[in-house]
Amino acid sequence: MSGTLYVVGTPIGNLGDISPRALETLENCDFIAAEDTRVTLKLLNRFEIKKPMVSYFEHNRFERGPVIAERILSGESCAIVTDAGMPAISDPGEDLVRLCMEKGIKIESVPGPCAFATALAVSGMPSKRFTFEGFLPVEKSERKEHVSWLVGETRTMIFYEAPHKLAQTLTDLYKALGDREIAIVRELTKIHEQVIKTTLCEASERYSKEQIKGEIVLIIKGADPEKKEQMTLEQAAKYAMKLVEKGESKTQAAKLAAKESGLKKGDIYKILIEE
Repeated sequence: MSGTLYVVGTPIGNLGDISPRALETLENCDFIAAEDTRVTLKLLNRFEIKKPMVSYFEHNRFERGPVIAERILSGESCAIVTDAGMPAISDPGEDLVRLCMEKGIKIESVPGPCAFATALAVSGMPSKRFTFEGFLPVEKSERKEHVSWLVGETRTMIFYEAPHKLAQTLTDLYKALGDREIAIVRELTKIHEQVIKTTLCEASERYSKEQIKGEIVLIIKGADPEKKEQMTLEQAAKYAMKLVEKGESKTQAAKLAAKESGLKKGDIYKILIEE
């Protein structure tokens, strides 16, 4: 009987954010697949957990993934962790989860902190609809193409970025998207946690000269939706007439035309009766 892959969320800064269930899972699994074993060892030592670990990260995932999956198939249970937050979110753990699914291995989530959701919650930016973009491509042409796709995006956009790449990223986004509202959220749950509300123009200028430290989440306001051209009463009446020709009653046609045009149902209905 095969074991289980546990996808375990770990703190994004403050170790006090780890859940009792996460600690229990790390204590009881057979081994841990860690992005950086040195980082995970600090977490384990803090809670006096001793557990064998294997490294699993961006540059060894294709070789190490099958080995981990085979161990689970042989009956061992594995907890996969990233350095901070939820594995498989902008993280190579995604590949291990997919591989285990393909092999019919049981997968369980042990949820914990997630940087992009936490950042959005404290940013004050619109959160009803958003898109998580992760890290932008490093290669210039791919990066330019990716950003160009986002020009008309009306949802709030969320990005991850490293401090040494921040200035260039802000410049690229400003050139493509224009001057948008932005929240720069850094060092989440740590002593120097900060939310900087500004605009892309101001941020691009400021951080081309000023260095910023810590893990960074960028949250950018989406594009304003295109406004529909207002129908005239005559156009609304013609729209209603076409609906009548398709079988709608004049009352229903006037109602639908009013909803589409924003005009009064009675005014549209009056023209229909006259016609």
